[in-house]
Amino acid sequence: MKAIELTTTEFQTRIYDFRANPEWKYEGDLPAVIDFYAPWCGSCRMMGPVMESLAEEYAGKVRMYKVNVDKEKRLAAIFRVRSIPTFLFIPMSGEPKHANGAMEIAQMRRIIDTTLLEH
Repeated sequence: MKAIELTTTEFQTRIYDFRANPEWKYEGDLPAVIDFYAPWCGSCRMMGPVMESLAEEYAGKVRMYKVNVDKEKRLAAIFRVRSIPTFLFIPMSGEPKHANGAMEIAQMRRIIDTTLLEH
């Protein structure tokens, strides 16, 4: 299992169709984590293996996605991504939560377990 790279079109199908719905409505079948990153960002590159490891660890429980902010500027703007990496933690119901900056894998696990899986 790997983190899945999303384009704007895929984002609208899998996560949230912001053109059709002015208010947040998650379209996914499992909670999700989205890593807003850029390939030139050192902290983002550091988080790449963490995201891949978490994708394997939480396979079937949480979906892991990536959005390249250089290619998908509109998505970055919609979610007010001002620094990278920025992570969006999306529960099955309720609003997504943001976290900024590189984190250790244990910290990511804690956020996933408490924000996404304890509902």
